Order: sequence, then structure tokens, then C-alpha cells
Amino acid sequence: MITSWVSGLLRRRTGRLGATAAGIALAVALVAALGSFLTASKSTMTARAVRSVAVAWQAEVQAGADPGTVLSAVRAAAGVRSAVPVGFARSTGFQATGAGSTQSTGPGVVLGLPAAYRQTFPGVVRPLTGAATGVLLAQQTAANLHAAPGDTVTIGLPGTGPATVTVAGIVDLPQADSLFQKVGAPPQTQPTAPPDNVILLPEAVFARLTAPVAAVDPAAVTTQIHIARDAPLPADPAAAYTAVTAAARNLEARTSGGAVVGNNLGAALDAARKDALYAQVLFLFLGFPGAVLAALLTAAVAGAGADRRRREQALLRTRGLRPRQIAALAGSEAAAVGVAGGLLGVGIAALAGRAAFGTASFGASTASTVAWSAFALVLGLVVAAAAVLLPALRDLRLGTVTGARREVGRARSPRWMRYGLDFVLLAVSLLVFKAASGNQYALVLAPEGVPSISVSYWAFLGPALLWLGGALLLWRLAYLALAHGRRLLARLARPLTGTLAGTAAASMSRRRQPLARAIVLLALALSFAASTAVFNATYHQQAEVDARLSNGADVTVTQSPGVRVGPGAASALNVAGVRHVEPLQHRFAYVGADLQDLYGVRPATIGAATSLQDAYFAGGTARSLMARLTAHPDALLVSEETVKDFRLAPGDTVNLRLQDSRTHALRTVPFHYAGIVKEFPTAPKDSFLVANADYVARSKGNDAVGAFLLDTGGAHQAGTAATLRRQLGTTATVSDLTQARSTVGSSLTAVDLAGLTRIELGFAVLLTAASGGIVLALGLAERRRTFALATVLGATRRQLRGLVLTEAAALTVGGLAGGALIGWSLSRMLVTVLTGVFDPPPASIAVPWAYLALTVVATIAALTGASFNAARRSSRPPVEELREL
Repeated sequence: MITSWVSGLLRRRTGRLGATAAGIALAVALVAALGSFLTASKSTMTARAVRSVAVAWQAEVQAGADPGTVLSAVRAAAGVRSAVPVGFARSTGFQATGAGSTQSTGPGVVLGLPAAYRQTFPGVVRPLTGAATGVLLAQQTAANLHAAPGDTVTIGLPGTGPATVTVAGIVDLPQADSLFQKVGAPPQTQPTAPPDNVILLPEAVFARLTAPVAAVDPAAVTTQIHIARDAPLPADPAAAYTAVTAAARNLEARTSGGAVVGNNLGAALDAARKDALYAQVLFLFLGFPGAVLAALLTAAVAGAGADRRRREQALLRTRGLRPRQIAALAGSEAAAVGVAGGLLGVGIAALAGRAAFGTASFGASTASTVAWSAFALVLGLVVAAAAVLLPALRDLRLGTVTGARREVGRARSPRWMRYGLDFVLLAVSLLVFKAASGNQYALVLAPEGVPSISVSYWAFLGPALLWLGGALLLWRLAYLALAHGRRLLARLARPLTGTLAGTAAASMSRRRQPLARAIVLLALALSFAASTAVFNATYHQQAEVDARLSNGADVTVTQSPGVRVGPGAASALNVAGVRHVEPLQHRFAYVGADLQDLYGVRPATIGAATSLQDAYFAGGTARSLMARLTAHPDALLVSEETVKDFRLAPGDTVNLRLQDSRTHALRTVPFHYAGIVKEFPTAPKDSFLVANADYVARSKGNDAVGAFLLDTGGAHQAGTAATLRRQLGTTATVSDLTQARSTVGSSLTAVDLAGLTRIELGFAVLLTAASGGIVLALGLAERRRTFALATVLGATRRQLRGLVLTEAAALTVGGLAGGALIGWSLSRMLVTVLTGVFDPPPASIAVPWAYLALTVVATIAALTGASFNAARRSSRPPVEELREL
């Protein structure tokens, strides 16, 4: 019996079953796609963290322990691929003589490296010029000493005489921060910057030169064991962090306290697990509303045939079927559409993954992909049961008579409208939003130096309640407009329906509940598409702003310490592709006892090389504050923290102490407080100052430039940077915006939003078009009997077409207007709530007008196609329609 029933449904109700399966497929595909994306993103974060670390562990041998014994214990530990000893010694300073002058430096660090160190840890030392082995000078040290390969450098060592070596090459130390860390010290006590003066010696030379030092002062010479690991790690960064941390502690225990491990890999994974939390937030924010919408669409599609289902149940009862048998038939229908929709959804997810990420598994492991697909299939069956089986069982329990009574009483307004649930939800949403905004809510709470992190998912309560409250409010407005606006509806329908305008208005008023439900569903789909698109566009906008803030401009040339050039050196940087070169001074100044960075700018031209947004400043716009620096050369922009600490008011005198370039003594220079600067290109995140470069130059007695900001028009950034690196050598550091995009930004930068955006916005368009087109088409299809009876009573083909188009127009106008309003409100709230994601916060949201226009066009096209198809079907001979129905 069940087989016959299902085959009959497939023959006679193909369109309705197909539409229901399509709704389930969208929900399954979206969950499977985003779930696999989440897993793949976490795996990518773990792999990226592992690749970013050149030395996984730095085990420092403790005083009294034998380095050889510790080295043997390390090499025997599980997961250790290789381990080599590295010597560290303190130097009293370096000295070099050349070109008739002698250059000296302050204290420095001497490293002793084994011969195979660069092959074992290729990311630690990057050769710049000269040989890659032998005695090597760090780039900044070479600049301080004005030394080059072949020059002689004298190393000062405590407790013994100076040693002389010949420089073989100049190198860069890309991971100097971790290389010179204070192993075992808390994060807040780590050095703020690596040492300026570093020399690298072969292991044998280091041992010979430092042997007398170790005999006099053992603490001046230490040994570290640098470790490379090959132990497999879990794909989840949080689990990988736990595993690596436990292994490091195990190694410390194995050496019986002979070594303390500096866990560089653990630090990288700690940052990656924060990014993984952001990925989970994205999954909730981007996936959950879409899945809910797809489920609502499925319920709406299944609900379009509620009247037919009740008639079929009544007929089956008259044929002698028991309620249990009728329930089994309904279950078979739910199972059929659930399985079909689930399998179709998994297939759609695989195609989406191949299109967006080049692989059907989204880069996740096979096990993870299968697990998410299975979960999505179960979700599809649950949606099918909720949309098809439960309503059938409810109708079966209530019975035909009660169902008829419910049909008669359908004109009564829903109970939630009488209780004002929509107003309550909106009020609570605004209260939650206000509380979150007033507390300057940050999405990720991670105090500096504390490894514990958490995400407060209550942040989404405000947007969720706004979504629900806005939907119910729109339902109320549409319901009331259809119930009490017959006269206006008739007037608007007259051009399409002629003398049947009153009938059209009465029909829409009688069907106000399903029509209001269709309007709300379309509006929710549109608002979902709009809010998601705005968030993605704003994220990309702020990621670019963050990268530009960190790098300063398309290409930035930073002078090495000890190399002084004036603004006139900008002409040498005008290589092919450079449109403008802007000099930027970088000094240090004392504000009271606080030493802060001071940036000297040319306010009239700084905007030609880099973008200055109003959000970077307070007390005026970017343009007005730059104009203030031009009109008043002694004007000064300070941080909010400085304003609060010193209780400054506009116009107050701020006395800065700057070092005079001639006497090297501190000199007091008066400035006047003119505004607040929160962010500035190349500036640090904490307190700093911005002033007029000409005034700073006159006050310090020199116009030396710390960096040059180069505008390339947003093109050829990497090529221009490579050209300048070859041209400038070791005298400057060249960075470009393409590097900054991949290394800095908000925590979300670790998540590949490009592929995710394509997937999710594609689903949003499909959901929007389906919410309008399919629901309208099925609703009109269920009314073919009404159209047939109207034809028998004398309605013309034009009038029938007008009836269809009037209802479609009401759905289109109501859905688009409601979706635009809910989408705009939701976008504003989401971007505000997720301000902690963006660094810096956006000055304004980014609106992707092209995508929104595409969504609206697709929606209107789907509605138009559904309405014209229904209009064409309504003109069929009434005898055929009545016979089929």
C-alpha cells in the first residue's frame, strides 16, 4: 500500500513534492557546506600555525644541568624530528672601522649556530648579501656599524678581552621576537623588541671565544636546544594546542628540570584557536539563519497543500483506512521527500565546495565531510518530519470536522498578535543591543597575557530577537492591511482585474493568513541576504583598512636605524609604477615621564599616499584636523589615553621633550593640543603623537625621515617592492600591502571568507528566489479550482490573469519593502554588535549594491515567472481543471 501511495504521489503531485524536497535540499546543502567549511578552516588554521613557526620549541638548559645530557633526552622524546644546540652569549658591544671612521654599538647578543642549522630551520636566518655561512651580521647591526661583507668587527665580551672576526655576510632574522624570547617568562615580562645588535658565529668559533667568559661568568653564556617536531596534531587548533602544551610539559619532566621549554608552536596554536572561535561564530551567524529559512520554506511549501491533504485524509477514512495506516502513508511521504532532499542537498554541497574551494570536501578530511553530510541528512529528515508528517498527524488527530471548524475560524487573528509578542521581542532586542553597545562589547574576551579565551554567544540575542520581532511585526502589518484595506486593495487591483477588483480584494482578504505568511517568508529571505552581504562587504573593507594601517601605504620603505636621509631622498624611490612618495618622520618624545612615538607628517600631502578615515580621529574630521596642523604648525594630535591622563582641553600647551640631534640632550618643545588620533598609518596600537613635520624638524634641528609611504594606485605592489629591495639593499626595509593582507588584520583574516562568501551569498539568492517564486506558485496552484469556478461564472481570461498578478504584486511589494527594512536594521545591529571583529571599527558599513540588485532581480524574476505560469494555467478549460481536481 505504501509503495502504491508513494508512486501515486510522485505521478500526481510531482511539483509539490519536488518543491518540498528542494527546500529540504537547501537546508541540508547549507549545513553540510558550512559545517565542512568550518572543519576545513580549523584544519587550515592548524596547518598555517605550524608552518608559521620555524623553531617549534626552544628548550633552555638550566644552570647546573649538562647540555649534552639534556640534548640526549630531547632527541629521545616522542615527536622530536631533530634537535640542535644553540649558544647565546651577552656582548658588551660591537665595533667596526671603515672609511676613516669608527662605529660602535651598545650591548648585543652573540649566537653560536651549528653548521646544519639553516637546513634544519630554514625560516630563522634569511641571507641578504654575502655568504650564507661563517660570521654573519644581522641587518640592523650592519646598518649601525656601517659594515659590509669583508669588514672586520670587534666583539666585546665580559670578563675577557675583545675578539676580532671578519664578516662573511649580512642576514635578516624574520623570527627575531621568538628567537630572543625570555624562555619561561610570563608574556607580560617578555622584551618589547628583539636586540638591535646581533652577530652569528659558527659553533666552533663561538665555543672558542666564549669559553673564557663561561669560566668567569657562567650566567653570561647559555645553551638552548632548538627543536623541530613531526608529531601528528589534531586538526582542531584548540585540541592541537592542548596536545603540544602537554608534550612540552612532558619534556620538561623528562629532563628533571634540566630544561625549560619555550613553546613557540603552542603560542602560534593559541592564536589559531582564537581564530577557530571566530570561525564558529561565522558558522552560527552565516549558517543558522539560512538553515532556519530553508526549513521555513519547506514548511510553507508543505503547508500550501494543507487543504488538499485534509480532503485526502477524509477520503481515505471513508475508504476504511484506520488512523494508524493514514499516519504510515504520511510518514512514507515525509521519508520520501526527506531522503530525496537530503541526498540532493549533499550533492549540491559537494558541487558548491568544488566550485568555491576546488574540492568537494571543502578541504576537510573525508571523515569530517562524511560526518557533516550524515548530520545534514538527519537534519533533512527532521525538517521533513516537521513540515510534512507533524501537520498530517495534527490534522488526523483533530479530524475533519474540527479542521473544517478551524477553516471557518481562520479569519480570527493569531493569538500572539493579541498579546503583542512582536512588540515585546523588538523592545527586548533594543534593550540587549543598547546594553551590549554601552558596555563596548567585545566578541572575544582575552586579557593580554592570559591564554584563556571565550566567546559570548549572547551577543547574537539582540539580532536574533530583532529578526523574529521584525518578522512578526511585518506579519501584523500585512495581516491588518489585508483585513481592513479591501477598498484600497480593490482600487489598486482595478487596472488588472476590471470589474472583479472587489472579488480580488475579498479573496486576498480571506486568504490573509497564508498571504501574510508568504510576505514574511520573502522578507526574511531578503533580509538574510542583505544583512549577510553587508557583513561580508564590511569585513573585506575593514580587512583592507587594517592592512593599510599596519603597512602605511601600497608600499612602505622604512629606513634602517643609523641610516639618516632627508625628504629629498624621495626622488630616488620614484621607480616605475609609483605615483606619489610621501616622507614620514618617526621620532620619540617624552610626555611627562611617558615615552611615546611621535610622527611628523606633511598634512597637506599625507592623504595622497595613504587613506585617512574620519574614524581614526576625534574632535574633528580627518580633513579638518590635517588643515589644523597646516594652519597651526605647533598643533599636536594625541591619543585618548593621553588626553585623560593629563586632562587636556583643546588649545592647552603640551610640552614635549625631544632629543636634539646636535647636542643629543633633551629639549623641551611646546605644542598645542588640537585633537585626538586613535589610529594612524604605521603607528602602534597604544599611545602616540602626530604633529607637523616642518615644526618637528625645526625643533630637533634635522629633517631625517623614518619612512616613505608610496602610492602605486593599488596595482603592482609586490613588483614595486621587489624593485626597491634590490635597489636599497640593507639600508632600508621594504614592505607592501599584499604582504600585510596575509599577515595582519582582525582575527577573521585566518578564515577564507572569499569562498565562504560565494557559497553563502549564492544560497541567499536561491532562498530568496525560492521563497517568493515557489511559495507563490504552489499557493496559486492550489487555487486552480477557484479559477475554474470563476471561469464558469463568467470571468474572462484577462480578469483571471489580473487576479493572479494582483496577488503576486502584493507579495512582491510587501516582501521587498519588509525585507529592505528588516535587512537594513539587522545589518546596522550586526555590524555594531560584531565591532570586536573589526580592527579598527568601521566608520560606515559597506553596502554591496551590485549583489543586492542581483538578489532583487532574481526575486522579481522568480515571482514573475511563477505568476505568469499560474496565469497561463488559469486559462485552461474549466472542465479539465475540475475533472483533475
